[in-house]
Amino acid sequence: MFDDKMITETPISEELKFQGALIDVSHMTVRLPDGRTALREVVHHKGAAAVVPVDDEGFVYLVRQHRVVNDMLMWEIPAGKLDSADEEPLACAIRELKEETGLVAENMEMLSHIVTTPGFCTEKIGLFLATGLSQHETHFDEDEFLQLTRMPLSEAVERVMNGEFRDAKTALGLLMAWQKLHPVTNITER
Repeated sequence: MFDDKMITETPISEELKFQGALIDVSHMTVRLPDGRTALREVVHHKGAAAVVPVDDEGFVYLVRQHRVVNDMLMWEIPAGKLDSADEEPLACAIRELKEETGLVAENMEMLSHIVTTPGFCTEKIGLFLATGLSQHETHFDEDEFLQLTRMPLSEAVERVMNGEFRDAKTALGLLMAWQKLHPVTNITER
């Protein structure tokens, strides 16, 4: 039996150190389970949504962009940050899908809410599967430069498994979409 009290930290105080356009950073003092105190640096993020758009032929749409922070060109599922902490991830997912790909989905199914880096960041991403797609115009943000591709979902999953697609939300979203659309076995019944 697990006793969560043996591992739970208790926040004592928090001080804002940086307030930015996309994130805020604070120092949090916590009481450790053994009574000592420790510092935690916390990145506060509004959250985001990401979409795995799969068409009727089994193709997924991915965007390629340069991630300057890591100096990497990456293929990713369409995604974007919430406009506010109160925005529903579904509304963000619908908006980002249309902006980045020009696609509108008849069906948007929640796959999961994921926590990206729980050691220091509050960011949560709502992952959605989009089906019943129709093509419209894209509307990139002013500072967004993307390339769009369409590839078989099976190829995208293979590229996740061989380590070529390294973005975590993309990898998990593609694998979850594959399992949802091709349920070989029900893992929960094992």
